[in-house]
Amino acid sequence: MIDRRLSIAPMMDHTDKHFRYLMRLLTKHSVLYTEMITTGALIHGNHKQFLDFNPEEHPIAIQLGGNSPKDLTKCAQMAENEGFDEVNLNIGCPSNRVQNGGFGAYLMAKKELVAECINSISNNIKIPVSIKTRIGIDNHDSFEFLEEFINVVSKAGCETFIIHARKAILQGLSPKENRKIPPLNYKRVYKIKENFPHLNIIINGGFTKLDQIKSQLKYVDGVMIGRAAYQNPFLLAKIDNLIFNSNETNETRRNILIKYKNYAEQQMRKGVNLRNLTRHLIGLYQGEPGARKYRQMLSGVVPKNNFHFFDEIIKTII
Repeated sequence: MIDRRLSIAPMMDHTDKHFRYLMRLLTKHSVLYTEMITTGALIHGNHKQFLDFNPEEHPIAIQLGGNSPKDLTKCAQMAENEGFDEVNLNIGCPSNRVQNGGFGAYLMAKKELVAECINSISNNIKIPVSIKTRIGIDNHDSFEFLEEFINVVSKAGCETFIIHARKAILQGLSPKENRKIPPLNYKRVYKIKENFPHLNIIINGGFTKLDQIKSQLKYVDGVMIGRAAYQNPFLLAKIDNLIFNSNETNETRRNILIKYKNYAEQQMRKGVNLRNLTRHLIGLYQGEPGARKYRQMLSGVVPKNNFHFFDEIIKTII
């Protein structure tokens, strides 16, 4: 059974396997999610590359984007065979590309189709199926709309709903603006939990401080954080103790950097570009002495495969 009290959101161009490895150095218990992977990319592309993850990443969920029950089921089966712990369906992304493909937040208005997708997936895999969604879209912005969506889809076999507590505005706002401009409405998510006590309800949106995160567990089953984990990764260093009552990851920033250095060197030997490994470390020393010089070194010209680069970085740390 997955402990969902804290999870790290799927973020396009951010939550690749290297970032997830960094997260696992900071928190042993939080649930990790892949970037959204479309069914078309997985079926017709290099599926081994898309499904690749480090063994240390468990518990890990794959997030899928699509609207075909057949294709989603096929991809879910592929993910289960590769060892993922959960399949998550994206019903929250508002980007134009996703809208044009007829999935993401657009599907909030197609609850019967979502239910059909969930029913097909859940009947063909043994691992859990979850949904990440919004509290509404455009003019469909009432509690009753969200409640009916949850009601219909849960009956199809979904027991876990991760709810971003903002509606999505599909026309006129960029994905970045959709993460900030629509107001947060935590109370609507709390009310969903009250009305569906048998479901796992995870809240997402705007959480940047530890006490703020912990306080949510009085109302819902878990919290998902996104940009805060990327911009200030060391925030996660106290999560296992605060949320999961565990001291397994009581590490310093320097120790985390050294452990990530060892991982990065292994990856470079496999042909991974150093830049793809260092970009996730920019925020590790957020607010610390020497952070500016540290960021400058990481953001500057990074040699393609300089095995001494991390040693140079570590020497700069006070």
